[in-house]
Amino acid sequence: MVRAIVGANWGDEGKGKITDMMAQESDIIIRFQGGANAGHTIVNNYGKFALHTLPSGVFYDHTTSIIGNGVALNVPVLFKEIKDITGKGVPMPKILISDRAQMVMPYHVLFDQYEEERLGKASFGSTKSGIAPFYSDKYAKIGFQVQELFDEDSLKAHISRVVVQKNVLLEHLYKKPRLDEQEIFDTLMEYKEMIKPYVCDVSAYLWQAIKDGKNILLEGQLGTLKDPDHGIYPMVTSSSTLAAYGAIGAGIPPYEIKQIVTVVKAYSSAVGAGAFVSEIFGDEADELRRRGGDGGEYGATTGRPRRMGWFDCVASKYGCRLQGTTDIAFTVLDVLGYLDKIPVCVGYEIEGEVTTDFPTTTKLEKAKPVLKVLDGWKCDIRGIRKYDDLPENCRKYIEFVEEQLGFPITMVSNGPKREDIIYRTSKLSK
Repeated sequence: MVRAIVGANWGDEGKGKITDMMAQESDIIIRFQGGANAGHTIVNNYGKFALHTLPSGVFYDHTTSIIGNGVALNVPVLFKEIKDITGKGVPMPKILISDRAQMVMPYHVLFDQYEEERLGKASFGSTKSGIAPFYSDKYAKIGFQVQELFDEDSLKAHISRVVVQKNVLLEHLYKKPRLDEQEIFDTLMEYKEMIKPYVCDVSAYLWQAIKDGKNILLEGQLGTLKDPDHGIYPMVTSSSTLAAYGAIGAGIPPYEIKQIVTVVKAYSSAVGAGAFVSEIFGDEADELRRRGGDGGEYGATTGRPRRMGWFDCVASKYGCRLQGTTDIAFTVLDVLGYLDKIPVCVGYEIEGEVTTDFPTTTKLEKAKPVLKVLDGWKCDIRGIRKYDDLPENCRKYIEFVEEQLGFPITMVSNGPKREDIIYRTSKLSK
């Protein structure tokens, strides 16, 4: 059976914990898109980890972790990550890398930095990990696939073609040093030696695994609102964040994806620029940020303070719909225990009219939140394992959100640890 775990909003929903938890019941976990520009924070018996490229199932000895063809593969970052986890006592995970995955080149990172610098105040708030230049090259058909490392003559010719184009930009647009062909070739030969033992025809491997009845988990990065087609364009990432893309980014038939767990946070947070209707500021935001997540709401990759907001029913309902949600995992609910009253965004007012449908970016920029205030539960709910043992106002909050979204909340996370999870039967479950 193939299952997918994806985010409903801007990312940072707590997917790492849910993936880590569901990986226990999985044979294979696949990262199918994105690169090292975002991360998943995981707390387990080995300690606390921020993963950027590795799938969140690497902590189990019974799993195979796969870097799919849809991933922006930064080879040194991947191997630094492997070294980091094994250095903390985690057994060396079984890893496979798709021969069709494309590699983030050192110059992609440079171009990312140079472009943000050039744009100045109009910049995108990039993590400067090279992701946008990487995907630009992929779709301009001048990227480098892993399989190319194993044909040196062809690789040299490819490098030569690319360097001509890049050096024009470096010299005339950015006024930066030119690229050296030999240096790029030598770097790619280093990459080849690093990844050679792990390279695999992942699509064929997964086809056989599906036939053998293996449990397969697709792990998405970021969330719906960062999707380049359906998100808050242009303040989006550069690869599709939707579960549907899991079939493409892993190389499996779309009809094999049987369950889509969409992770939804009990309040809102976002890293980077872009419209954020339910955003809060000042002391109110600082307090929620300080209490949020495990150790506060700061980016797993950048360490940047996340922008904070109240739960957004409009954005989350849209996010769940686009993902094709079968189950919602509702996370960090315990964080809200300090509040007497909890505002929830239930609609957007745009030029005098209220809507509950998520609009396109130009309209979104004009939207004001329509808030409904619910009563808080004013206590610590960590450690509770049964839904009926939650305070009444806490259950009312969950059920109100579920009714607004129209998708079943079947998991409630009330703490950072793997076991801090409550399973419930939703009236909306099929």
